[in-house]
Amino acid sequence: MSLLQEWQNFLPDFLPGLWVTVKLTVSSLCVGLPLGVLLATGTTARGRAVRWVALTLVELGRGAPGLIVLYLVYYGLPQVGLTLENFLAATVALGISTGAYTSEIIRAGLNAVPRGQREAARALGLSPFKELRLVVLPQALRIVIPPLVGFAIVLYQGTSLAFAISTPELLSRAYNAASISFQYTAALTLAGVMYAVLSLTAVALLGIRNPLKRGSP
Repeated sequence: MSLLQEWQNFLPDFLPGLWVTVKLTVSSLCVGLPLGVLLATGTTARGRAVRWVALTLVELGRGAPGLIVLYLVYYGLPQVGLTLENFLAATVALGISTGAYTSEIIRAGLNAVPRGQREAARALGLSPFKELRLVVLPQALRIVIPPLVGFAIVLYQGTSLAFAISTPELLSRAYNAASISFQYTAALTLAGVMYAVLSLTAVALLGIRNPLKRGSP
């Protein structure tokens, strides 16, 4: 049987796994991005205590391997009376890691907003919250969207970690199919191609929406 025929046999079973992977990516971003904004604003806060707490959480989140966080959420929380099903546990764990990593991206965007914008907001009598919401965040978001999209692509590939807690995502289905058919090369190669196609498509769309200005200095 040729490789293409094997792929054709695997594809109907892999597509639902791909859909689970996409949903897991989106749900993790929905958890992680608000957390990242919260941590980023904390690390740039004027209060030293708030700043140090936020920085500690960011470093812990970035320093802990994603698989360890996944195991702690899925296997550790039941020991304190909180049990999450595998998809939700994967969402929470990947969301925590996403929040830690994206907080640094968002913090860089916040720091890139010219100081004069903040001073003008204060001169208008805006409260610190309104200054952040109306002046700083809108400008910072325009700066951080391209790197956040890049991180989202990395997160999409990293959802394969959820295979470790039996979430029926793409890699899990590929491994199960390979275990039954013993066609490991065909199954895992097809999974890799499916990951790559969506990743490269997202990169291409990002390039179209944010073209390099070759003539700019």
